[in-house]
Amino acid sequence: MSGITKTTVLMTLGRLPKALDIAESLSKAGCRVLIAEPFGWHLCRVSKYVDACFKIPSPVDDQAGYIEALLKIIDRERVSLVIPVSEEVMHASLIATKLCSGVRFFSVDQSQLETLHNKLRFNQLAGSLGLPVPETYLLGTEEAQELSESADYILKPSSACSGKGFSSHRAGNALPEKVETEFLVQEKMTGALKSTFSICNEGRVIGTVVYQAAILSDSVAVAFERLEGEQKIEQWIEQFVSQTNHSGFIAFDMMEDEVGTPHAIECNPRATSGIHFVGREDIAGAILSPKQQVSLGMRTEKVMYQFWSSLTETQAAVFKSASALERAKIMWKAKEVNFSWADPLPLWLMPFTSWSIMKRAFINGESFGEASMHDLEWQGNQNDGVEVVDASSDTSLGSQQILSAARSNG
Repeated sequence: MSGITKTTVLMTLGRLPKALDIAESLSKAGCRVLIAEPFGWHLCRVSKYVDACFKIPSPVDDQAGYIEALLKIIDRERVSLVIPVSEEVMHASLIATKLCSGVRFFSVDQSQLETLHNKLRFNQLAGSLGLPVPETYLLGTEEAQELSESADYILKPSSACSGKGFSSHRAGNALPEKVETEFLVQEKMTGALKSTFSICNEGRVIGTVVYQAAILSDSVAVAFERLEGEQKIEQWIEQFVSQTNHSGFIAFDMMEDEVGTPHAIECNPRATSGIHFVGREDIAGAILSPKQQVSLGMRTEKVMYQFWSSLTETQAAVFKSASALERAKIMWKAKEVNFSWADPLPLWLMPFTSWSIMKRAFINGESFGEASMHDLEWQGNQNDGVEVVDASSDTSLGSQQILSAARSNG
């Protein structure tokens, strides 16, 4: 066995629990797993499934330095597969056109990612494919004004994560006259919020997880319940992935209308917490050999949680007259997403490896979700030449590129 060369994989984030799932699955599949991270200390650094970690510049503070650092690691360590994990995918995708032919980037190209990540462009794209989406318009347009006067609505930035900038309003409430970034006015839906996670290859959905929040930290779920029998949602996803020829991770937030038709609120072209429910072997199979992987097997657990975040929310509920007992029951019965006796340090040392996130959250009064993404967030203004279209248009430039790519691939 000593003469066999391992596949070297570079993951572009290591601070989040979903990164540890990916690292473990790849390591068990025989890969050499590397992590590139702006944080010196992070969750995956203490895992036995990670072979080496490299501290790199934050893409928000130094995007050019971030890209240069990734390329140097890929060249020096002879990386053959690059896997973006979360919000950093928007920045990491800028290296895709600079990679040599022997290196695979596990996602679609940057222009397609921008369309999926931008909440207005995604809404326009899905609508143009005949898929149900809520009415969504750019703040400042006549359509946005009419919607705000006739129905309850929400305001949110067109490019943001972790619920940042989100607010809910009643019909007739005045819209703001000026905002610092591009905001959207979206029809408010009242159904239960359901989230999804899928792994895809060239327009084929290998497998999908549908789940809902069991415990929330602000707007970010820290405990999750897997849902079964969600055929309508799965059909929505399969149609979207097929018509856009998507490859890699993709996730959606969904709400159903009064007759049970799912509407996609937004798209996240990255891994989400739904990956915790996927069997480790099948995560690796879908990444390393996506054409051969026919489906995703699920873990037996139906409810899972992130220990430290869930504990914090449960303790806080005692002082907020919320249902601390119900949250404690979830933690008692459910499975922690990452803990195993074979690799215990990531959970045991998380208060130390996550100190940078906790410190920022406490000092700035941010949620843990916001604090964990502050140095990775993509605002849609770093890519010169991206065209922003009026909300009345059928598709944006990026949407047209996705549809053209899908047609050219059959």
